[in-house]
Amino acid sequence: MVEKTGRPAYLQIVDELRDQIRSGALPAGTALPSIAQLCERFDVSASVVKAAISVLRTEGTVVGQQGKGVFVREVPAAGPESSAVSTEVLDQLAHMRKSLKELGDRLATLEAAVFQEPK
Repeated sequence: MVEKTGRPAYLQIVDELRDQIRSGALPAGTALPSIAQLCERFDVSASVVKAAISVLRTEGTVVGQQGKGVFVREVPAAGPESSAVSTEVLDQLAHMRKSLKELGDRLATLEAAVFQEPK
């Protein structure tokens, strides 16, 4: 049941379903309960349940199959290539941060020279 905590109902449903997926109560490949079942379980309208499922789809936790239902997505195991990609991305981000800092410093120097305050 959705609680009146100030947190939107659809996000409470997302949290609950995500917890069930992480705990293994809803393992990869398992179909989520139907919209009608979720509506009854959480005592909410279909639009609230659909919004929750949309969030889970957007984050890649579940996938829909037309006419069949919504299923917990299979998560590939992180292999060595995943680690190499992560390292490469982090290196690129560090380089971009350094470049942005240098550009910011150059801009500050230029602005100081152009917009000198009268003495």
